[in-house]
Amino acid sequence: MKKLIKIICFILITTSCYSQKKPNILFIAIDDLRPELGCYGSNIAITPNLDKLATEGLLFNNAYCQQAICGPSRASVLTGIRPETSGVYHNYIKFRDANPNVVTLPQQFKNNGYETVYCGKIFHHGDLDDELSWSRQPAIDSMLLKNIKRPGGFVLEENNKDRKEQRAKMIAKYGEVAKYGLAMGTAYENADVADNEYLDGYNTELAIATMKEMATNNKPFFLGLGFNKPHLNWTSPKKYWDLYNPNTIKLALEKQGPKGGAEMGLHASFELRTRSGIPKKGELNNNLAVTLKHAYLACVSYVDAQIGKIITQLEKEGLRDNTIIIIWSDHGYHLGDMGIWGKATNYEVATRVPMLFWAPNMPKKSSGKKTNALVELVDIYPTLCSYANIPVPNYVEGYSFKPIVNKPTKKWKTAAFSQFPTPALREWGAYPLRPAMKETFFGPLIKNVEARIIHQQKDKWNRNVFENTLMGYAMRTKDYRFIVWKDKHKPKNEPIFIELYNHKLDPSETVNIASKNPKLVKKLMLQFTKGWQGNKPKLK
Repeated sequence: MKKLIKIICFILITTSCYSQKKPNILFIAIDDLRPELGCYGSNIAITPNLDKLATEGLLFNNAYCQQAICGPSRASVLTGIRPETSGVYHNYIKFRDANPNVVTLPQQFKNNGYETVYCGKIFHHGDLDDELSWSRQPAIDSMLLKNIKRPGGFVLEENNKDRKEQRAKMIAKYGEVAKYGLAMGTAYENADVADNEYLDGYNTELAIATMKEMATNNKPFFLGLGFNKPHLNWTSPKKYWDLYNPNTIKLALEKQGPKGGAEMGLHASFELRTRSGIPKKGELNNNLAVTLKHAYLACVSYVDAQIGKIITQLEKEGLRDNTIIIIWSDHGYHLGDMGIWGKATNYEVATRVPMLFWAPNMPKKSSGKKTNALVELVDIYPTLCSYANIPVPNYVEGYSFKPIVNKPTKKWKTAAFSQFPTPALREWGAYPLRPAMKETFFGPLIKNVEARIIHQQKDKWNRNVFENTLMGYAMRTKDYRFIVWKDKHKPKNEPIFIELYNHKLDPSETVNIASKNPKLVKKLMLQFTKGWQGNKPKLK
């Protein structure tokens, strides 16, 4: 009898230890990826690895970033704080300067016994090497032993030469302001080289080598793998370019901004126009537009292949059964939609992002499903903490979507929120236009945009407000996108402008119906005024 009791106790102890084993986290961030994936219904994107993961995990059909630009979006994800609270709403504010005591997502895992490390772009440039967030360096020595060096942006010498010459000319002509992105070289390249001769392929190999090292430790790990593509410049190995037939690439159907929409809500594609060979004004011709979309799609397939590699290695190491995989993009991207190229708007195409989630213990009934629940990237922080049984700091402004993973049809948030300051009068990093920038080749573009804003806004026009303190706040409900333009320094004042789009009838957001629906605007304004706290999910 005593022997039987001992056996039972042993089983209970070992079962308890197993159930308490901390899951590893594979945290994959992708830059500038809109939901242009097979699993999201794209009829052209070739993304077999992401599509496969979607058949195993949960696909979030309505996930939204909190600001459609790299720095603020990533700061929001990794601190769990929204841009309006953190003050990080352009690319030149370091999140630690604005919030010195914040505990980041990887830092919270590190503080709770995890090995934390990143390869590639997780935080935005300038914040990448946050010492408090990471417990170790990636396995760079293993790459050097194989004589694999970190690549630069371009492979082809003529493109490196072009960028160098362009940069020298820009600095000579415009001075220091040219260093803020005026000379970026060609917009695309597809050299016939191995994956690791471009940066994302290199970082994937580095992440695999790092994962192998951590697999020998007893500690659970948080491994961040950040892909730079499909951010400009659109560089990828030729084999991914060759996956696509340019004759089958369709361009955006809606090439104009919304009828009656905010003139300050769309920019002049500044980020793309800094590239060699891109017209500095006017529309892009169809041939060039097809080539650019081709280059973007090639980068999407390139990233997809790297994701396949890291997941395959996870399985080879015997780690898949105890590793949570989350894949997200920091924001969407206009590919000629509404007549512009780039992110940096408050519209659906810029704020809606792909997000895939897989956990070893997720219900089988949820595997391979899609959820239409409204979720926000700020929810990632508490979700991962919830799965790892790690406490969530009380200042985090998101909610764990674990209940959705358990029941994809569950009623959830009544709205998702995003924001962006005057896109038309900001540089591509959301920074207010520097005076010198207006003297560059963007001067005529800025004057044209400004003239349209003044014509629309009339006596509401105020240069200081529109250039520096005007903020567009977007609320996405199940059926509507509601955008409120306000002076952020005077939040109690009446809105300067309102936009309303009916997603049941107008999913491309082509017509602003606010002026014709005052009762609906009043109703949505009441909902908007409640903020994210007033639109939270019912947790019970």
